[in-house]
Amino acid sequence: MRIEAYNQVAQLYKTNKASGARPTSKAGMGRDEVQISSFGRDYQVAKKAVAEASDIREDKVAEMKTKLESNNYQVDTGDFASKLLEKYNMGL
Repeated sequence: MRIEAYNQVAQLYKTNKASGARPTSKAGMGRDEVQISSFGRDYQVAKKAVAEASDIREDKVAEMKTKLESNNYQVDTGDFASKLLEKYNMGL
């Protein structure tokens, strides 16, 4: 361990600490303010609406459930195959 290096760092620290920032008085200082643009407000409203919206589309679920229960649900094999190939090709 080099003692000289420690002493030099300590001296620098004391020098910087002595010339550090002076405390400021709060007299004459204004209050902090935040101003949000109209775009920011619109963004907040949209974000809140999305957060409150349900992730599940109940109307679609009910429709699919009815089709499955009545054995009327049909899958187009061409669409299924193309989607399967699309997913497969994206993984490569």
